[in-house]
Order: sequence, then structure tokens, then C-alpha cells
Amino acid sequence: MHWVLDVTCNEDQARNRKGHRAENLALLRKLALNPAQPEPSKGAMRGKLKRPGWDDNFLINILSQFANIHMR
Repeated sequence: MHWVLDVTCNEDQARNRKGHRAENLALLRKLALNPAQPEPSKGAMRGKLKRPGWDDNFLINILSQFANIHMR
């Protein structure tokens, strides 16, 4: 998980160190990665994180697949 966060979100270069900022942003990054990981399309994880912002149908597809996995 650390490698994926570092490569896709450039987490090691983050400059947030005061208080709980680093922990909170790490949690948000992990929450963003969770629905994108089981998505079956080929391509880089960074693309899977950007594409839902561009394509509403892709966003709905990812969220519905994620919901189906966790409802079983």
C-alpha cells in the first residue's frame, strides 16, 4: 500500500507535518484508492483516480462495483 500511495499520490513529497494533517490526508488518499483498486480496466492507478473526475459514468461504475464488493 505504501508504494501505491507514494507512486500515485506522491505521498513522500507531502509537506504537511503539523498536528494531524499528515494522518488526515493519508486517510483521504487511502479512501480514494479503495474504490479504484478493484476496477478491472487496464491502465495506471493514477489514471483510475483522475478518470472519475472527467467521466460521470466511470465514477458511477466504480462506486457501484465497490458497493457490490462490500455488500456481499
